[in-house]
Amino acid sequence: MEITSLNLTSERCPMALLLAKRATRELGFGQYLRIHISDAGARQDIPRYLLNNGFNIEEQADSQLELVITVTKRQ
Repeated sequence: MEITSLNLTSERCPMALLLAKRATRELGFGQYLRIHISDAGARQDIPRYLLNNGFNIEEQADSQLELVITVTKRQ
């Protein structure tokens, strides 16, 4: 299964959060979206928003430069 990737490393919050919301809104059940985040505010806000709005997240990588998460829609 192909995983779509969304690179938000050049975006800061709140724009990074808005773009993540838009991308996950179109996510169907069983589809995956990998999100790359670097902004400190977005690293906190995006996972919190996703968990509170019906998505599962799995952390793929977390370094000082970048957080990479994979998002799926809950049933």
